[in-house]
Amino acid sequence: MNHPAREQWSSRRGFVLAAVGSAVGLGNMWRFSYLTAEHGGAAFVVLYIGITLLVGVPVLLAELAIGRGSQRSPIRALVHYGGRRWMPLGFLFVAAGFLILSYYSVIAGWTLRYAGIALVSGFDSTIADQFSEIATGWDAFAFHLAFMAGTVAIVGSGVKGGIERTALLLMPILFLIVCGLAVYASTLDGAGRGYDVYLATDFSKLLSFRVLKDAAGQAFFSLSLGMGAMLTFASYLGRDHHLPNDSMLIAGADLAVAFVAGLVVFPMIFALGLSEQVSGSTVGALFITLPQAFAEMGAVGRVVGFLFFAALIVGALTSAVSLLEVVVASTMDGLGWPRRRAAVVAGIAIAALGFPSAWSTEVLGVVDQIANNLFLLGGGLALAVFVGWVMRDPIAQVTIGAEGVRWFSLWRFFLRFAVPAILGFVLFQAVPDTWNAVIDLFS
Repeated sequence: MNHPAREQWSSRRGFVLAAVGSAVGLGNMWRFSYLTAEHGGAAFVVLYIGITLLVGVPVLLAELAIGRGSQRSPIRALVHYGGRRWMPLGFLFVAAGFLILSYYSVIAGWTLRYAGIALVSGFDSTIADQFSEIATGWDAFAFHLAFMAGTVAIVGSGVKGGIERTALLLMPILFLIVCGLAVYASTLDGAGRGYDVYLATDFSKLLSFRVLKDAAGQAFFSLSLGMGAMLTFASYLGRDHHLPNDSMLIAGADLAVAFVAGLVVFPMIFALGLSEQVSGSTVGALFITLPQAFAEMGAVGRVVGFLFFAALIVGALTSAVSLLEVVVASTMDGLGWPRRRAAVVAGIAIAALGFPSAWSTEVLGVVDQIANNLFLLGGGLALAVFVGWVMRDPIAQVTIGAEGVRWFSLWRFFLRFAVPAILGFVLFQAVPDTWNAVIDLFS
């Protein structure tokens, strides 16, 4: 079987922006700020940063090291360093990307629909009643297909011509939109009440196991860990990249976008007196409460609403590209298929798997819990054990291009002890919740 020469990023900037694009997605634009407000405000931010540094960055660096060192997609990369007995972990990564994208693109389809509503007619007070019609049925499936088609087109165009070019164009636009909306939100009367709720500090809430689980889950999902996305992107890197610097830059940019998004969302909601309508559903708050806020703004709400959902589309698209790339790269490496063929076939299969999520938000929610609570956390735990205990001399791999770094022994210590302990505990707490959600769905 003849495999073509492996593609490479044309620049460090292109790789970093693509990796940040993978990390920055729908979770940054609402879920982070929602969890921050629910779980102690600034205290939760401190916990999230701690989890990111203790768990997220070490696992991110491990994925980058495996990908760059092996120059292979997840399945073959793990076989390269650990033998065939570690092949199932690679398949788990591919399955995670496949499953997450199947419902993630349904939600992304909603953002396409909402951006169109904002642009054409603007939001009105009936948006809450319209949501159930928008979120499920043939219309939802059609926008899901449209989003998947765009994702397939980008991935099918290659690393340089598709993924990197898209990141170089769209990520700066995303940063500008989010920062501009934050500045606008700060000018609204009553915005201070939103800041008070978002940034209130209550360390007592951090004593809850649920808060730790949510912080770890947010860190993993937001950084695209446990699904092989960063590993796959790193397989297109040259040997001279400074992986520790790249890891910190990716994690920092991801956190910055999430934090600034909170400075957009909460001032708007509280300035317009809609705080009581924020329910326990993060999806409902994003697609019901915020559009109602835009409707309250009048004509300017059409512009602000369009820009907000345009930012969501950019974040969703760059994340979806990384998820599909995991599947496509593994198919290319495993079956020897050309990129376009692999992208089209994988895209069709993922779109078909998303059909149940497009017809039921309950199904979508359960699939989301399975993917986040089991696949990502389980995959991250197994990867930490692999690099910490199985992989031969991982420090030698990560040191290349970063010879001046002196804390790699501490990095491996975290992978051996701290990361498995934290993720094992969180996984233990998450399994019953996931199981109950599955039972409720079929009861």
